[in-house]
Amino acid sequence: MPLILGLLLFSFVVNAFLVVPFINLLYKLKFLRQNQKTLDFQGRRTPIFDKFHSWKVGTPVGGGLLIIITTIVLYLLLFPLLKISGVYIITNYPLKEELNIIFFSFVSFGLLGLYDDIMKFFGFKKIGFFGMRMRHKFVIQWILALTIASMLYINLKINFINIPSIENIHLGWLYIPFAAFVIVSFANAFNITDGLDGLSAGLLMICLFAFWLLSAAVLDTPLSVFLALWLGALVAFLYFNIFPARIWLGDVGALSFGATLAVVGLLLGKIVALLVIGAPFIIEIMSSLLQILSKKFLHRKLFPASPVHLWLQLIGWEEPKIVMRAWLAGIIFALLGLWLASI
Repeated sequence: MPLILGLLLFSFVVNAFLVVPFINLLYKLKFLRQNQKTLDFQGRRTPIFDKFHSWKVGTPVGGGLLIIITTIVLYLLLFPLLKISGVYIITNYPLKEELNIIFFSFVSFGLLGLYDDIMKFFGFKKIGFFGMRMRHKFVIQWILALTIASMLYINLKINFINIPSIENIHLGWLYIPFAAFVIVSFANAFNITDGLDGLSAGLLMICLFAFWLLSAAVLDTPLSVFLALWLGALVAFLYFNIFPARIWLGDVGALSFGATLAVVGLLLGKIVALLVIGAPFIIEIMSSLLQILSKKFLHRKLFPASPVHLWLQLIGWEEPKIVMRAWLAGIIFALLGLWLASI
């Protein structure tokens, strides 16, 4: 544990030194939120969001890219040093296969998000330059998720879900579509939650601390090291992401982090803990989904606005108040998830 804590602090220090130059680089590259109408995850206009957030035009977007790069580079540099220095590496799966799955999830969804950010913030979508429709990106998400789920099933032989106080439920090959659904759901849930300064990053920080404790409990050294480095980078980023944010994650971070969070939960075999610890993200996407279904089948809005954080803004809650209370709720859900995982 002291060693892993040291890695977390080292990652924090490295990212703390890099984040300001990275923000300046984004300004030079003009990788900024543009003065354009915002779309929701179905490609529909979101005028209420624009009403409350139009003043944020010009804020750099793409902080997720820095976190992805620094986490990968530090892992590649430090993990071999741990083995060379005689640190006893414990893993529940073949080391190479586990790392392949973690970093494939981290990078592949990040690249998809980065592509969307580039198309969006450089105006290529307006001129039809290699732009993808929402349904095309959704298909690609499923292809990536099915690939990851197949790797979990075939390479790591994972085919079960753990229910507290009940024996593991083995799904066989049905585990592949189940795991893919979880991955796609969390990727989009995180993306929807990433709408207020510090909201998604703060909730993710809480989730990662919880899963870090679980990974330490099951003695999975590679996963613990990855989570520690990811956490250190995220905390440094969050300092500049809280209200009023100087930088945002962008889709490159949102899609990558949501998908990878789901993969971490699947690797630990704690699906119930994942659903409880990640409940704030699930609540956000469910509110949007129910709103869409209500409009389609009932021809009326179920909520004044969706997702939940946007509805709270509409009724007069200030942005920092929503974020702080969401963090508190996230802490309670994390504690509940840890308790359930220990039963």
